[in-house]
Amino acid sequence: MNNLRRELELLLLLTENKDYSVQMLADRLDITRRQLYYDLENLRACGFKLVKTNTKYRLDRHSPFFKRLHENIALTEEEAMMVYRLLDRLPHTDYLSKSIQSKLERFFNLELLTDVGQRRQAESNAAVLREAIQLRRVVILKNYSSPHSRTVSDRMVEPFLFLNAEMDIRCFEINSHTNKTFKTSRAASVEMTDVEWLNEQSHKSIFTDLFMFSGEERLPVELKLGRLAHSILLEEYPAAEAYITPANTPNHWIFASEVASYLGIGRFVLGLYHDIDVLGSAQFAAYINEKVKAMNQKVTL
Repeated sequence: MNNLRRELELLLLLTENKDYSVQMLADRLDITRRQLYYDLENLRACGFKLVKTNTKYRLDRHSPFFKRLHENIALTEEEAMMVYRLLDRLPHTDYLSKSIQSKLERFFNLELLTDVGQRRQAESNAAVLREAIQLRRVVILKNYSSPHSRTVSDRMVEPFLFLNAEMDIRCFEINSHTNKTFKTSRAASVEMTDVEWLNEQSHKSIFTDLFMFSGEERLPVELKLGRLAHSILLEEYPAAEAYITPANTPNHWIFASEVASYLGIGRFVLGLYHDIDVLGSAQFAAYINEKVKAMNQKVTL
């Protein structure tokens, strides 16, 4: 086995959902342990991140190589949804298109409407909403079915932002004077009016933070992370890497971002309080202090 082929085989083994010991890897590749250590060092030199647990090795899928590869060939969820919808227009006897749709559903875990009629109604509604956004017009969501209030009624709104691959629409509702997110499939139809937007200054898009909490408000936070907190943050929330920079002290990092709620990041900080310093935001520091006081009261009772 030549060197290139052997190193490619090693890459494949290390990316399987298994942990291999040095001896196991050497046996699989039919090489000595010394040669294997040499190959592992080559991988590290090329930017691959090796994770060692006790005596077992695996390759970190967040290595720069895999991130670049994923960015170049992968579809985003919105792109996947668009492909899915285009395939949905083909005849139902087209088995190839149905096979591709099944793979898209599994791989992207798409939130899909199972009823074809509902999907087409949602697409029809989205077409009117797209035009309304372009023309900055008020629309009426006819016979909108709300699962929260368990009512069916007309909603007069100013639509301004699609979400979730056009399955949701962010609107300013005129009667309640609030921003709400509506499902495009829950309106029997959408009627565009001649009335132009009057409340654009009140339009607020929804924001989803790294910890999967959503809201209109953006709350700045800044943390100083130790090695453990840094590793766990990246393991549980890989997208956090874009908001992390090295700190001035060795083995420490600065995480600076915005969150929609203190709930998600608060749980993270409280769980690793010994390895995290709260910087910057007095409001977030006060939130953490209140949580600590509440926990102390429970412990002393």
